[in-house]
Amino acid sequence: MKITIDTNILVRFFIEDDPEQAAQARALMIKGTRIVIPLPALCEAAWVLRRGYRLPAADIADQLERLLLVETIVIDRQALMAGVAFLRAGGDFADGAIATDGRDKGGEVFVSFDRGAVNRWRRMGGNAAEPALMLSAG
Repeated sequence: MKITIDTNILVRFFIEDDPEQAAQARALMIKGTRIVIPLPALCEAAWVLRRGYRLPAADIADQLERLLLVETIVIDRQALMAGVAFLRAGGDFADGAIATDGRDKGGEVFVSFDRGAVNRWRRMGGNAAEPALMLSAG
């Protein structure tokens, strides 16, 4: 079966706080011949795990990295790895994933009001001088 999964399937798969739903999520992940995980679902899952379940960033990063080991999963690998790197550096998964996705789609400069995200992108964006711009909120 070729499927696209959403955030709550990922969360149930990782957390297993609802045994019935967790079993269904595991079965989907095992039975799927092609499992598509859209970038928004990854970003939202990372946020839910961090803010809703208060999991440590390192644990979330470990869980997300494991997705790369499953051959049947179709995922934006570069964005996932950038998001994980941001998490491990104390930032938000979504910031790294979004900046990488934008770059890969032709964006030349990552722009944000978030100073931490801009600084992390400059340090970790993949190039020695990855362009980023900090906007003032005022």
